[in-house]
Parts: sequence; C-alpha cells; structure tokens
Amino acid sequence: MKRRPTLLAAISLTAIAALSLSACGSDDNPDGNDKIAGADVGDGRSTMEASTSPSPSQGIDRPSLSLPNDVKEVFEDWKIGDPIKDAVLTDAGHSMTAVNRAITDSEPDSPALSFYYEGTALVDAVKWVQTFVDHDATVTGTTRYYSPTVTLSGKKSAVATLCADESKIFNKFLKTNKVDRTTPSDNSYVYYLSRLNLNSAGVWVTTEIDSKRGSKQCTP
Repeated sequence: MKRRPTLLAAISLTAIAALSLSACGSDDNPDGNDKIAGADVGDGRSTMEASTSPSPSQGIDRPSLSLPNDVKEVFEDWKIGDPIKDAVLTDAGHSMTAVNRAITDSEPDSPALSFYYEGTALVDAVKWVQTFVDHDATVTGTTRYYSPTVTLSGKKSAVATLCADESKIFNKFLKTNKVDRTTPSDNSYVYYLSRLNLNSAGVWVTTEIDSKRGSKQCTP
C-alpha cells in the first residue's frame, strides 16, 4: 500500500500498484513525507467525521475502527444509490480506516486488517503498518476521501476507485511527539484502485490495491 509520499505516497502513490492504502506495503517509510489515516467509534477515541460516513452492514460482528482524537477521516459523497455498490464502497472505506487504526495502535496484526484485507493486500498492509512500528511513528491529522466509483463484476467481485487528500495528515514520532508537517503538493493527492471480493460473512474484502500519488484524477 502506498500512502504517504514515502510509504503512504509509495503506498498510496505507487503508480497504482500494490495495496497502497492511507495503508499498505510500500518501500517508503514514516521518516519521509508520507501520510495516513482512519475512523469509527471507540473507547476514548474519535468517531469518523464525514460528509457521508460509511455505515456498517447489519448483523455482522465487525472489529472497532475507532481512532485517536487527533486522527480523523472525511468521506465525501460515499453513496452511489445502488445497494450493492454502496456496500462495496462502505467496506472499501472501512479498509482504509483499518490501516490507520492499526498504525495508531502500533499493531501490525490488528484484527481490523485481517477483517478487511486478505491475500497480497493483507501482506502489504501489514508491512506498511510494521514500517511505522519500526520507526516508533504514528499519524496525526485529517484525511479526506472523495470521488468514489464502483464497478461490479458478477455478484461477488468489484473494483472500487477513490481519491485521498493527504495534505492535512502527517507522521508523528512517538518518542518525541514531533510532527513531520510537510508542505502540500500534487503528491498530497492519491488515487486508489482496489479489487474486492464478497466473503461468506457478507463483507467486501480488499484483495488487491494499487495507488498513484499525484494522479491528475485527484489533484485540484
């Protein structure tokens, strides 16, 4: 996942190439100018802020996606109008949040990751989170997700795309509480392409993620 300009950017920005998500696998690291984020409800943590927040499907026991009070997410226009596409989009959004949850918990084996990811996407997400752990780093700030699309392929496969504005999310180092505030640029905007499959529990799980930082599809 390439999210930050480094990891994130790599992850998120990788030229649409590997579960990048405000999240996974990449050759970047928190020491660089990268960024990440997530949300839900939790103990002493902030709930996700959004113009239209993804709503979990009923009857499914989902892991908490709550984030620290200084980490927020905004999901704009997160409804397409088709119930199946909306379900895909909801879980695609939760997958992004799951990475931020794992990062802020310093927990590569976070249950949220294994719930919303599998296959190569899960491997990349775990590696991405581990990079933060290795650098005693986390994230702080706000990530805005916008311009989502969903294309269905049969009843159990889909492709979702979205843009992420990471201009206001930064790396924070745990030992010093120092925040690496980078200057916004085209690389602050990331294009994500995710492949998802509907599992037996009724969750749209991300199996692959590609990302491209500075994509013209997302830059203002």
